[in-house]
Amino acid sequence: MNFVVSIWRGSAYPSAKVTTAGSSQVNTLSGKRLFIISLKKIVLNKRPHPQQDPARLQFRVNDQIRIPEVRLVGDNLEEVSKIVGEPVETGIFPTRKVREWAEQSELDLVEISPNANPPVVRIVDFNKFIYERKKKEKEIKSKAAKTVIKEIRFGPNTDDHDFEFKSRHAKTFLEEGAKVKAYVQFKGRAIVFKERGELLLLKFLKELEEVGAPEAMPKMEGRRMIVMISPKKVVKK
Repeated sequence: MNFVVSIWRGSAYPSAKVTTAGSSQVNTLSGKRLFIISLKKIVLNKRPHPQQDPARLQFRVNDQIRIPEVRLVGDNLEEVSKIVGEPVETGIFPTRKVREWAEQSELDLVEISPNANPPVVRIVDFNKFIYERKKKEKEIKSKAAKTVIKEIRFGPNTDDHDFEFKSRHAKTFLEEGAKVKAYVQFKGRAIVFKERGELLLLKFLKELEEVGAPEAMPKMEGRRMIVMISPKKVVKK
């Protein structure tokens, strides 16, 4: 059996009208507390609050921006100017005025730098702004996750044959888009040959200059002299 339940809250005491589907029979119940035992479920016309997107909560938008003046920036101001019929340029304006421009353009006023003096805003589509921001963050994370570092180890007395062999491997790694971490390991008294290790790494950088570039000059870390080399371009597989 189906039931239709209507609840009124306008009076001092709540009341409910229970109507059996397909019948004109009506029962009215009222009192300080209303209990309906015969119904397994009462569905009220109330939607649950949607979860707030954390990315959206980072920004104040439109009427949430209450400071009197803001600094307007953006690469779409020429387009906004055509829509509102007056020059709109980068600069400091009353917040009310900038909000009017956003409304006339059917866009949003978004505060992108709240700690600046005055805060920095843009006139953009907020949904598109959030989407592009998430997309960019995802790309950055993806690139970071794909970074591969290959290690090449030398000794201060590495001979020419070993040097050439490792240089060829390093060149292949860089051409594939990986970084190369090259280092000279000093053991025992070999630490006195730091200059020899530095010259070896500089020679190594020279061999790879067409495919890679050092992030910094060789430096000592403990008993190692290290240099990190990044590829000049990534070759797609």
